[in-house]
Amino acid sequence: MSIGDAATGEAEPDERQLAPVRIGPGIRAKNMLRAFSSYALDVFLPPVCLGCEARLDAHDALCPACWRTIDFIRPPLCDCLGIPMPYDTGGRMLSAAAVADPPNYDRARAVARYDGLMRDLIHDFKFRDTHDARALFGRWLSEAGAALIAECDVIIPVPLARWRLLTRRFNQSQILAAEIAKRTGKPVAPFSLIRVRTTKSQVGLSRTERRRNVAGAFAVAPGQLTSVAGKAVLLIDDVVTTGATASSAARALKKAGAARVDVLALALAGDGAVIP
Repeated sequence: MSIGDAATGEAEPDERQLAPVRIGPGIRAKNMLRAFSSYALDVFLPPVCLGCEARLDAHDALCPACWRTIDFIRPPLCDCLGIPMPYDTGGRMLSAAAVADPPNYDRARAVARYDGLMRDLIHDFKFRDTHDARALFGRWLSEAGAALIAECDVIIPVPLARWRLLTRRFNQSQILAAEIAKRTGKPVAPFSLIRVRTTKSQVGLSRTERRRNVAGAFAVAPGQLTSVAGKAVLLIDDVVTTGATASSAARALKKAGAARVDVLALALAGDGAVIP
């Protein structure tokens, strides 16, 4: 160190720091292969809008026209149910529905309302085994549930009944949970929550019937208590209608010792999307 350097407290730069960074042939080859693969994908499978198939510049996206048809759920929101509120009071806000009938979960958030193109995308994903939108769904969920994701310890998908899983061959909530984990680095416990009894489809049932249908339908799997006890759990589902399924699942998780349970879904449907 020179006298001048000693006066300023700055050390002479290490010659190794001044040397140019050399990219080895292996890294260069990988970069070239990645670029070529991306180019080849765009040539043989050009990026198109997931809604109308109009040509786009990037994959896993919607064109501006289709984007405008999605009814995204934005603040101000009920802190508990995640449904839109008419105005922002500047503090914690609870809707009349949350006060009159509090769910077993702590907070719920969703990307958009379950109608129009959003309903079509989810329907294709869920019932037609079309997973083209899974990356887009993962981005949307990571943005809509950013606060919940940041505070959770583990992500758990709502499980399917065994016979329904065998028929469909996949659990859409588990795929969504994996997409969120890939983007956020949060751990997923896909088999911690199980269905302990068969339930009929919730479609067409009233709020009371839905609640009765899924009451006691969930439990934490044997040997999985450590993945739940004392943890802040983020429960993932595709659509929340009355919240009966999410509430029943949250009850089972809290019974097993979960410190809190938040819910993140792609869409709100029916009563769950109505401003009370």
